[in-house]
Amino acid sequence: MNDRQYRAVYNGIYRLFDDVTPLRADCGMLCGKACCKGDENTGMLLFPHEETAFKTIKSQSGSLCVCNGVCERNDRPLSCRIFPLFPALDKNGNIKVIPDLRGADICPLVRQAENVSFDRRFLRHVRVTGKILSRDAECREFLRKVTEQIEEISEIQNKFLK
Repeated sequence: MNDRQYRAVYNGIYRLFDDVTPLRADCGMLCGKACCKGDENTGMLLFPHEETAFKTIKSQSGSLCVCNGVCERNDRPLSCRIFPLFPALDKNGNIKVIPDLRGADICPLVRQAENVSFDRRFLRHVRVTGKILSRDAECREFLRKVTEQIEEISEIQNKFLK
């Protein structure tokens, strides 16, 4: 795909999350919007070629989009839109939606995911996002690598925390 095609794909995915959030209530009330607090060293990982879709977010550092904790909802990168979940790519190439354990230290929804009633539309849209992105080889590899990272965190948690 070229930059214009990636931009169109990401803009289509972004629209899936225009009026859908993890919970039917503002989950930021649970944690003081911890996932929206950033500084010049913290941010959200951008998906492959996602930077081509940005119009107003300018504080990017490599593959991270760094924020100061205040943004327009329409200007958020995909990682912000799907947090605290991730469209994991399993060994058979299927997409399954899992808690993004990389955010467990800031998000109570990640820590208690098995007890959370996520909005069904949100879950469906995260899964659709994974399916769309998995059609592209570069994005599929990104999904695979991040899935492996999350699975490693899960293994460590299972081994040492239970």
